[in-house]
Amino acid sequence: MTQNHSSQPDAALGPEARLGRLEEQVATLAEAVRALAHGLESIPSEDTPPEEAARGARLAHELLLSKGL
Repeated sequence: MTQNHSSQPDAALGPEARLGRLEEQVATLAEAVRALAHGLESIPSEDTPPEEAARGARLAHELLLSKGL
């Protein structure tokens, strides 16, 4: 699921560097989930345009790709 942008494997990194990388990945995933949720949320009495859901999915995908996830 992850692609390392560093030339060092995870095992060669110290615990703090590995934790920092993990925190960055979790933040990116949270941002992608927010983009998806925003694209899918709607008021029950209103129709959600399919373009809105597609936009949220595209944004989430682009966020993940930009971070190498």
